[in-house]
Amino acid sequence: MHSYLTNLECTYCDAAYSADEANRLCAECGKVLYPRYDLEGASAALDKEMLKDRPANMWRYFEVMPVRDPANVVTLGEGFTPIFKAERFGPEMGCSDLYIKDEGVNPTASFKARGLSAAVSKAKELGIAKITMPSAGNAAGAMTAYAAKAGIESFVFMPQDAPESNQKEVVITGGELNLIDGLISDAGVLSRARAAEEGLFDVSTLQEPYRVEGKKTMGYEIAEQAGWTLPDAIIYPTGGGTGIVGMWKAFAEMEAMGWIGSHRPKMFAVQAEGCAPMVRAFEQGTEFAEPWQDAQTIAPGIRVPGGIGDYLILNAVRESGGGALTVSDDEIRDYMGRVARSEGMFICPEGAATAAALEKLLSDGLLDPDENILLLNTGSGLKNLDLV
Repeated sequence: MHSYLTNLECTYCDAAYSADEANRLCAECGKVLYPRYDLEGASAALDKEMLKDRPANMWRYFEVMPVRDPANVVTLGEGFTPIFKAERFGPEMGCSDLYIKDEGVNPTASFKARGLSAAVSKAKELGIAKITMPSAGNAAGAMTAYAAKAGIESFVFMPQDAPESNQKEVVITGGELNLIDGLISDAGVLSRARAAEEGLFDVSTLQEPYRVEGKKTMGYEIAEQAGWTLPDAIIYPTGGGTGIVGMWKAFAEMEAMGWIGSHRPKMFAVQAEGCAPMVRAFEQGTEFAEPWQDAQTIAPGIRVPGGIGDYLILNAVRESGGGALTVSDDEIRDYMGRVARSEGMFICPEGAATAAALEKLLSDGLLDPDENILLLNTGSGLKNLDLV
């Protein structure tokens, strides 16, 4: 297998950078960098029919992944998670074609395994020996697990009220856990300061170019698992937003390779009432989102008061004809139970937020109950036993 990675490109000013050096953000404008590929070469080398003979993990798409040498891939078997038809929950909601993609069956029990497998693999390839990151929860355990597998030192800065399960994941896999009195944004400040002091590479959400490449594989899988068609709508819980922008990137790449057509799902970003910077920006029609003050929600993965990828999230939502909306903590608790009792799936609170959002989108007429709708459950509810 051969990666068709060519360079890094700024998503805002289009400046180009080497993909063989440890770059983080654009040196010109400070915005997000994306890996770019020779997609014509990739499509010539990889016919989508060839995927049938490849291992059922996210590295099956190696030609459009950012690691040049397969020997540098650090994997625990992440990706190719199942998509289930919601056979009981769908009719309960009045939906005839509702599906749930269950990211909770990933290694480390969340979709964060994808992004951190990609980021740690590239860090290994670039010869990086120490990495750091802030985390509200699941990303921390994923990062330290993959770092352990790679033999890389890891440092985590996490709010002290983050789930106990996530804190213990960091400790058991050998990461250095630093608990702070504050939110993930405060943890980010400390992580970057430590990185500057000690020469660590900071892998914060969208502040390095490679986590998004792991997350984009959800988009490839959604297409492949549905016979190279895309749903009419995808409802996604949005904190830092790497998943939603990663899928949007994947759809563009697949169309460029001739794997899918121009149809795109309506992308709906779901946030909590107590932390909704993207929803506010969407409603106000702004390009960027102002940080949310006093962020509060029981769903740690979406308790993110601001993100550097705000313009990418808002662009994906607007271009797709989708939207952004909030749900309450009570609705999140309610739908954790409703989905579990109807489908047998113990979904995470962030996943439950998408189910709660579905009810609102249907009642507001923004979705038709007969459309093909996909909910993303981003992790296992077993990480959040305190909510039950």
